[in-house]
Amino acid sequence: MTLTIGIVGLPNAGKSTTFNALSQAQNAEVAEYPFCTIEPNRAVVPVPDPRLEQLQSLTGVPQSFHATITFVDIAGLVPGASRGEGLGNQFLAHIRETDAILHVVRCFEAPNVARLQADSDPLEDIQIVTTELCLADQAQVDRKIERLESDVKGDRDLLPRLETARRLSQHLGEGQPVRTFNSADAHALAALIDELTPLTAKPVIYAANVAELESEIDQACVDKVHQAANRDEAQVFEIRARLEADLAESSDEERRELLEIAGLEQSGLQQIVRQAYQQLGLISFFTMNEKEVRAWTVEEGAAAYEAAGKIHTDFQRGFIRAEVCPFRTFIDLGSWAEARAAGKLQVEGKDYAVQDGDILLFRFNV
Repeated sequence: MTLTIGIVGLPNAGKSTTFNALSQAQNAEVAEYPFCTIEPNRAVVPVPDPRLEQLQSLTGVPQSFHATITFVDIAGLVPGASRGEGLGNQFLAHIRETDAILHVVRCFEAPNVARLQADSDPLEDIQIVTTELCLADQAQVDRKIERLESDVKGDRDLLPRLETARRLSQHLGEGQPVRTFNSADAHALAALIDELTPLTAKPVIYAANVAELESEIDQACVDKVHQAANRDEAQVFEIRARLEADLAESSDEERRELLEIAGLEQSGLQQIVRQAYQQLGLISFFTMNEKEVRAWTVEEGAAAYEAAGKIHTDFQRGFIRAEVCPFRTFIDLGSWAEARAAGKLQVEGKDYAVQDGDILLFRFNV
């Protein structure tokens, strides 16, 4: 699977700068006025994983392929976006199919960069965006209610779904996201979420976009973002979006050194990948041959049979067994042959639960 993350926030919160920082390229237009993002920006970015480089170095194969993550940056959301104000509502469909939402919150002062509100507060900023996403979801649920009210006349089994949809609409109208809705009928709610893919059902990660210099960071602002994240049971990290975007063309080593000087242990991309994988319950496994090593993403607990299907449907259709070597074991022994000679290869069937870092060799016949 390819992880996809939609980026939202108020105008001039630094969304497009964050997009450029995460994609390590200047793909999105950045300006000091609202709505410079007219068309959604998309970037497919390699998922940082130093284990892949270690495997390539150890085996000497010529190529390595990272798993990927897709970022989608849309126009800033403003109060009334769900009713057509601003531009962001035009593009919500572009992030409805994403796996998670990255909510960029402005925690920097820049007199030349306009604010939506002069006396802006991070908690109020967060609530504006959350409310607009809720209202967009409510409009979608209300349309579903209209269809269900007609359909239920011929199929009374749809009544629980209709009642759940009505209660959900009221919940959303109060500015409360789908992910906080407690339904008496879990099956009916799951069916609605599966069909509608509501924005506020997705996990949220908050990015506190702070000043470039650590000495200028408004810690009170950052603390409020953490407060909102704790309330929403969400993840949060700090990003110096402008700094990281400016380093887009630097080498990996230069970028790492400059981030360390700025007091950052990990880049914004590394942080969001770690937190997104954690929230979505994702892990990585590896495959290799004489030409390449490659990383793949699966859900935690995925069976070997399912992992095989990530590579090719033939691998899954003709699955015989999987030979498995944990990453650390492989690094310690140095090669597939040495792992086999040491009796460290596990031979597993299709129901084996893949572990993070497993190196898998699939045997199949079609």
